[in-house]
Amino acid sequence: NEKNYCKNITERLKGRGVNMFTGIVQGQGQVIAMDSGEYTKVTIALPNSENLRIGDSVSVSGVCLTAVEIHGTSVQFDIIPETLSRTNLKQLQIGDHVNIERALKYGDEVGGHLLSGHIMGVGTISHKSEGEEIIDISIQLPEEMSPYVVEKGYIAIDGISLTIGKVNGCNFSVHLIPETIRLTTLASKQIGAEVNIEIDSMTQIIVQTVRKHLEENS
Repeated sequence: NEKNYCKNITERLKGRGVNMFTGIVQGQGQVIAMDSGEYTKVTIALPNSENLRIGDSVSVSGVCLTAVEIHGTSVQFDIIPETLSRTNLKQLQIGDHVNIERALKYGDEVGGHLLSGHIMGVGTISHKSEGEEIIDISIQLPEEMSPYVVEKGYIAIDGISLTIGKVNGCNFSVHLIPETIRLTTLASKQIGAEVNIEIDSMTQIIVQTVRKHLEENS
């Protein structure tokens, strides 16, 4: 079944030194210091740094970063220019909140879907509708990413595992339940805000395989 499949994949990837995440955000961190130079040093107060070691990976709003210094719950990460250019981390400022997820450990349950923390691109919030308990958000994607977005498929937005709602061209919708609203930063973002997008790896493989097959037979 899907749970055993995810467990097997996780075990094999960990054996190769590849860190994985699930998109189940564990809480919000806050940026408390920044220093820009050849690369950007960002210090974040994490909701929990228990058993975190230097060299461990943490998903910061969906981006896989490595802990380089740890002082209690304050953890420093180094962000290279390539990562900044491809993600919304280039907009970080002191005081900002970010979604935090620690990397999977052996035996952990996969509650969302498997993620690598490698962002495919940045989308823009194009519409937001707030109800009493649920928030609906529409996101505009770059055109080259639209073939990977299908209704009822998985997607990660700022590191949050979500199910895709309606798809209209380069726009798609997602629905935020109360727990997602409480634990993550997504509900606080306004129209025009950029969000990090990671497409489900199986969806990527299927789309790329079909494209290759069509090209070879055209």
